[in-house]
Amino acid sequence: MNTASPVLEVRGVSRAYPLPRPRPLAPRPVRQAVADVSLTLARGESLGIVGESGCGKSTLARLITALEPPDTGHVLIDGQDPNTLGKAALRRLRRAVQMVFQDPLGSLDPRWPVWRIVAEPLAGLAPEVPRADRRARVIDALAAVGLGKDALDRYPHQFSGGQRQRIAIARALVTDPDIVVADEPVSALDVSVQAQVLNLFLELRRRRGLALLFISHDLDVVRHVTERVMVMDRGRVVEAGPTAEVLAHPAHPHTAALMAAVPRLEAAWTGR
Repeated sequence: MNTASPVLEVRGVSRAYPLPRPRPLAPRPVRQAVADVSLTLARGESLGIVGESGCGKSTLARLITALEPPDTGHVLIDGQDPNTLGKAALRRLRRAVQMVFQDPLGSLDPRWPVWRIVAEPLAGLAPEVPRADRRARVIDALAAVGLGKDALDRYPHQFSGGQRQRIAIARALVTDPDIVVADEPVSALDVSVQAQVLNLFLELRRRRGLALLFISHDLDVVRHVTERVMVMDRGRVVEAGPTAEVLAHPAHPHTAALMAAVPRLEAAWTGR
């Protein structure tokens, strides 16, 4: 395990959502989406969070990226709790953690050209960057994901699914973050394209020293990009440890069931 100081600490976070009342004046039930989850992530380290749909992994991602506050517990990014900061300080801290979503087409504004899509975080989080410098930052971010200047003035519908996800990754990189949270980033892609995007994440982590939090329902995908894995079920972590060890010898029945349910990625790539 990486012993460097953590760039991300999650300490006992929980989050519940109210449900509709079963009848008038009845107590409002709640759904516990995340229950007492803790984790650490060092600079340059990769951690997979795995579970079935509805297990709480995407809610955890929203807590980590400060899109929602936890009901209890704390999230610390570079030692700071974003939920205690003022607007200016929070804006600066948000540069350090960026997110890549599952659906590249749905996360990109179809009315905007690529240069504006990728530059959007700079406008919102780094307004001090001169406009003249933003285009250069966008070109650098696109180059980092394998796209050239010819992409700048094109629109999302003019790209393939894999290329659109590369654009979404470039948008996450443009603020030079310490942490990238990738929420099911390859599940909407063809298997052959999945391999390319997973390899891109590996290369970006190596070159940039990114801390990568990779969320997936597929343990076999996580095998390829993470050093450690946490398995979630109904909002709780049921198993955690080195990825190779957990996948080779799952200790919890839920982990074993996930392993049995998912076709092996290597076989899909090689046609076996």
